[in-house]
Amino acid sequence: MQLVKVRLGLVLGMLGAVCSVAAQDTTRISLLFIGDVMQHDSQIKAAYDPSAKTYDYSSCFQFVKPYLASADLAIGNLEVTLAGPPYKGYPQFSAPDELALTLKEVGMDILVTANNHCLDRGRKGLERTVMMLDSLDMMHTGTFRDTVERMNDYPLVVEKNGFKLSLLNYTYGTNGIPVTRPNVVNHIDTAVIRQDIMKAKTQLPDAIIVFLHWGQEYQSLPNKWQRDVAAVCFNAGAKLVIGAHPHVLQPMEWRKASDQLIAYSLGNFVSGQRDRYKNGGAMLKVDLMKTGNDSLVNTRIDSAAYMLEWVYRSADSKRQYYILPVPEFEQDTTGFIKDEASKAAFQVFADDSRKLFKKHNVSLEEVKTIVRAGEALKPEEQ
Repeated sequence: MQLVKVRLGLVLGMLGAVCSVAAQDTTRISLLFIGDVMQHDSQIKAAYDPSAKTYDYSSCFQFVKPYLASADLAIGNLEVTLAGPPYKGYPQFSAPDELALTLKEVGMDILVTANNHCLDRGRKGLERTVMMLDSLDMMHTGTFRDTVERMNDYPLVVEKNGFKLSLLNYTYGTNGIPVTRPNVVNHIDTAVIRQDIMKAKTQLPDAIIVFLHWGQEYQSLPNKWQRDVAAVCFNAGAKLVIGAHPHVLQPMEWRKASDQLIAYSLGNFVSGQRDRYKNGGAMLKVDLMKTGNDSLVNTRIDSAAYMLEWVYRSADSKRQYYILPVPEFEQDTTGFIKDEASKAAFQVFADDSRKLFKKHNVSLEEVKTIVRAGEALKPEEQ
């Protein structure tokens, strides 16, 4: 009889454990990170509609819109100011407001603004950029009108799908242009980053994300300083570190043992730069999964992959710009890319990028799933 009771107790215990596991909630969130959003003179000219006297960017983003819209959160680097006219590209950028409006319409959710061009138009440019993004109800972080705004709104808390994320953003500098008080630009200072991540932890987020504007321009591998700053972020508690500024791709590492991921540079999402390596970038898809119950919750990186995207400038008289997802146009039979020089540049970018990532990426592969409107980009479909 005693043996029966013991066996019955073991069975009930096992059933209890199964029920406990089954009772755990599982939720997911998909994050899509993009690189530098730029506006050179040629892009501004291409977007201008002389008959309506307005700027139209809808065609530029039409092919990546399904990818942005399919993610729960799309996050990228706005490397221009919205300072108003006169609109100008390099070296002191001020882009039309229609650029930000279109980014919102095609599915961008968050823009980071701490970069070396955020003070191109001084205090007016910084404050008008913040004002315009606020007016569009576009989440943003990295630059602030004053210290009170930074204190109240930083780190940026983002809540979606039952997840709470803390987003931080810093730049290595502002091209020598000083910050005008009371404005604040987040500079890369490891002591400050540690303090800010400590504050982020008090927000009780499921994950901390640090978006950094860093590195040496046009170099395809990260330098020691980037690696050192990344180590500070990870040791302090960041789960994801995303990089921008080099205007070319740099490797990605999914460190599965420590449940951390870094993309040193996602390259140019859109720009007027046409040189080899500079004429495209990558969209990084990261899925987070949260499991647990009221007593114990665990959030981890469930999947991660990248998709290459290339910027095409048409050879006709309009010289329009289009962001093209590489898998979608690599086997294109419609002849959208019309001139042979552009077809060759497209393939060189794809080959260069795959060679770099094959050699240096850690646990991140290319996703080649083509997304149509209303569909989702799934990293596991490779």
